[in-house]
Amino acid sequence: MEYVQLGRTGLKVSRLVLGTMNFGPQTDEADSHAIMDSALDAGINFFDTANVYGWGENKGRTEEIIGTWFAKGGDRRDKTVLATKVYANMAPDAGDVWPNHDKLSAFNIRRAVDASLRRLGTDYIDLYQFHHIDRATPWDEIWQAMDVLVQQGKILYVGSSNFPGWNIARANETAARSGSLGLVSEQCLYNLVERRAEMEIIPAAQAYGLGVIPWSPLHGGLLGGVLRKERGGGGSRSTSGRSAEVLADPTQRARIQAYEDLCDKHGLEPGDVGLAWLLTRPGVTGPIVGPRTQTQLDSALRAVKLELSDEFLAALDEIFPGPGPSPEAFAW
Repeated sequence: MEYVQLGRTGLKVSRLVLGTMNFGPQTDEADSHAIMDSALDAGINFFDTANVYGWGENKGRTEEIIGTWFAKGGDRRDKTVLATKVYANMAPDAGDVWPNHDKLSAFNIRRAVDASLRRLGTDYIDLYQFHHIDRATPWDEIWQAMDVLVQQGKILYVGSSNFPGWNIARANETAARSGSLGLVSEQCLYNLVERRAEMEIIPAAQAYGLGVIPWSPLHGGLLGGVLRKERGGGGSRSTSGRSAEVLADPTQRARIQAYEDLCDKHGLEPGDVGLAWLLTRPGVTGPIVGPRTQTQLDSALRAVKLELSDEFLAALDEIFPGPGPSPEAFAW
């Protein structure tokens, strides 16, 4: 496994990030523990979760599963760089939502971090991430709350998720004025199909020293050989979510077919290529892989060793051209 420093910090993390969103809803506790053990054995030390994972009446369940895994000992907690998130209301349904129990007020941040620590069975979180922007809470208040948590030893670093470039800039400029370290990472939607992050999010992250952690690196399975699976009768994922939206467009469907043909020509698995491409992108720390099974984790691990030639990368750009830099992408 290769390791890089997370943004401008001294923290070293693996080039693959283990996403845990499926732990609980789709993968039971025993299998989740086995996947985490395998990931750690393979050198993946960066685990990502969120307080809301588990969904519905089971919100928080994913953090609990990670907590019971830590409780097994064997230096599991010490070896793991743990990232979780704050923002969402943890009520099981909309009717139970209570004022001040979501978003990024100092009140909710204090509540949410203590609840996550209890579920995770740990006394600190390595990377505490804002799951979304909060348009109502001033950044001065947010950073004051974060600084208190750092001083208390409950968190070490702060990151963002789903932030536009200008929010990254505003957050870190406010942090700088108060002497706070500021954001050290941004978790964003980024893959071959969805490259809008290249316009402003990634340049902003690079300018402010944030590591970029792409989520949905295969765009909901779309880059994992979806048409091949469809022809083989196993393409159910192409009928829902982002996959369905893209495949409903004939032009986009043709691009996915060209992508799979290119991979077949070189004897490569589409899913491996999608992850390996992200590992070549400037500013990217490592993509989040969210395996439901051990087989899916094994597949993701192959991507770290896969080297894509300049010729192959150029062919990918022809199929999935990026938007170009800002402001040239929308100006002269």
